[in-house]
Amino acid sequence: MAIATKSATQATKKRITFNLHAPGAAEVNLAGSFNAWNPSARPLKCDKKGTWRTWLNLPPGQHEYLFIVNGQWQEDPRRENRQENPYGSFNSVVQV
Repeated sequence: MAIATKSATQATKKRITFNLHAPGAAEVNLAGSFNAWNPSARPLKCDKKGTWRTWLNLPPGQHEYLFIVNGQWQEDPRRENRQENPYGSFNSVVQV
């Protein structure tokens, strides 16, 4: 009987939680270098206190991202690390 093992890539991935306090938002999504900047690829779920959350298993490295709140792209206000983007604004950065 063969035993399944995790590949080296899967074993080194780390669970990263993303959250945004936006109690007035109707919809929040997460787009970034990890999902080809697809604004609908990762919707967040809202708790009763108005905090939107999701998580991803990301490989080591630097990952840029933005939240999309009611169709408007915005940085993560809790993340100090950011990178200038080609649109004259900044992307939030998480280092894994």
